[in-house]
Amino acid sequence: MTRVGRIGYVNCFPVYGAIDRGLVPCPAELVTGTPSELNGLLAASELDVSVVSAVEYARHADAYWLLPDLAVSSDGPVRSVVLFAKEPVERLDGSTVLVSASSRTSVQLLQMLALEVWGIAPHLVEARTEAADLETLGILPHDAVLVIGDAALLLAADSTYGYRYDLGAVWKDWTGLPFVFAVWAARRETPQNAVATVHRSLLASRAWGLDHLADLAREAAERTRLPERTCHEYLQGLDYALSYRHLEGLTSFFRRLAATGVVKDGTLRFLSVA
Repeated sequence: MTRVGRIGYVNCFPVYGAIDRGLVPCPAELVTGTPSELNGLLAASELDVSVVSAVEYARHADAYWLLPDLAVSSDGPVRSVVLFAKEPVERLDGSTVLVSASSRTSVQLLQMLALEVWGIAPHLVEARTEAADLETLGILPHDAVLVIGDAALLLAADSTYGYRYDLGAVWKDWTGLPFVFAVWAARRETPQNAVATVHRSLLASRAWGLDHLADLAREAAERTRLPERTCHEYLQGLDYALSYRHLEGLTSFFRRLAATGVVKDGTLRFLSVA
């Protein structure tokens, strides 16, 4: 059976919600993990199809097909990829910044914005920043922390840090483009008919999810214990398409990464669905 990766964060509820409820059939085994876990499993051929960090796709573009019209992105504030700081970002040059061990794209974006937008070079230290780890962050000496996913929504609800920088908003202000945080990719050796079947299921499930954001927001509120309104606003602010404008933002990011040697060239190679 085809093995399909899924992120357990609230941001993927609109894509998997109908599949989870049995409303859309998906003939596959679903494997839940953090972005970094799924990145590794797909690279190790333990998954056939998965949502992965955008940077992870670029690093393995020769081995993966990109699934069309499906991504997790924002055209402005994303709310779940946030730099929380104890002082203004301009003062973080040389400071210790904890970064999520769960997302490569967000860390690369932070490094790019730090250098190109804020003109600083902080010392990045990888740390666990999942929701269950937030209470222990205080014992780690740091000046700022990059948090993603549900944990970022939770941390934004308190006043531990005086300054917050939404990386989706900073990117939009800088480039005028949406930012694509995650994409769906398939290993090239996976039979294309199997991948196409999964792709159709994901698109059908997304269509249901976008029509039922209120239901998903209630589920998200139960999961996170955040206000339902907060969860609804969060889901409404995300985009799950991969239009030409999203692709412009994605290729712009990849070109900048290629210029520094982080990825080869970031060429986008799509699964043929004709």
